[in-house]
Amino acid sequence: MTNSYRSKSDKRMSLKEAISVFVQDGCSITFGGMGGAQSIAETHEIIRQKKKDLTMICDSPCEPADMLLGAGAYKRLEIAYVAHVLPGPGYNFRRAFEQKIPFEIEIEEWTNNTIGMRFLAGAMGLPYMPTKSLLGSDYMKINPRIITTTDPYNQEPIALVPAANPDVAIVHVSRCDRKGNSQIFGFSSNIENMVRAAKHTIVTCEEVVSTDVIRRYGNLTLIPEYAVDAVVELPFASHPWNMGYAYAYDFVFAKDYVSQTSTREGFLEWLEEWVYDLPDHEAYCGKVGWDRLKKLEQIERKFTHAPY
Repeated sequence: MTNSYRSKSDKRMSLKEAISVFVQDGCSITFGGMGGAQSIAETHEIIRQKKKDLTMICDSPCEPADMLLGAGAYKRLEIAYVAHVLPGPGYNFRRAFEQKIPFEIEIEEWTNNTIGMRFLAGAMGLPYMPTKSLLGSDYMKINPRIITTTDPYNQEPIALVPAANPDVAIVHVSRCDRKGNSQIFGFSSNIENMVRAAKHTIVTCEEVVSTDVIRRYGNLTLIPEYAVDAVVELPFASHPWNMGYAYAYDFVFAKDYVSQTSTREGFLEWLEEWVYDLPDHEAYCGKVGWDRLKKLEQIERKFTHAPY
């Protein structure tokens, strides 16, 4: 696949189309989001399209990792950890790791910091990044791709981590224009490096705005159009997670998800009800309840104000 999409002046498409075009069986994928801005609607669509044999390269993915593992989409993970904000592990992750359910997966362990450094190397076109953060740890014993060597300048030990260049980056932002110039209000969680390191990038956003609006606050533009292949307007895409300055975390919904997915049968029932039985994200929002979503929006905006 060429990067002809990046030269378009209008990159808008539906989520269904974006996932169908850029997420292919066997590809490697990364998701933005930490402490909010999780790519939940995007994960649901990948599951609906039954993508398989994927590799995830990510720091601390939550639902995107847990759901896709339970749905049997992944064969390999390069991650720091998988968990939820609420008490309780990623149950699908534990079942895959401990019981090989639905099947055995490969896991390559990293830290949050070194995954970020791998994306930085990938974004800069470098083959690796040096770090001292792993020295004194056991990571070199469990991850053979971490190389310990000697700094040629001061003769001290240094660790090298390989660049990460995933096939697809999927990130959710506050707003962008039709070209893909994107702004996120709050913690970026490495998305500025993820999208530059990836071969293709899908940007989903709470709203598409004019380029004039983006230019008016150009200092907030984290992702430039030349790094973007597709733009999808997708309000409430992070639900039940929060989206900074847009809507609050839906703790009740998230608690129900964690509780129901504590068993394999419960997860499959949840998947049927909330993913397979719904044609798209708009139907999901309708099932959650637009009044409920608006309430989450009101709660967030009561305590925060967007920086523009």
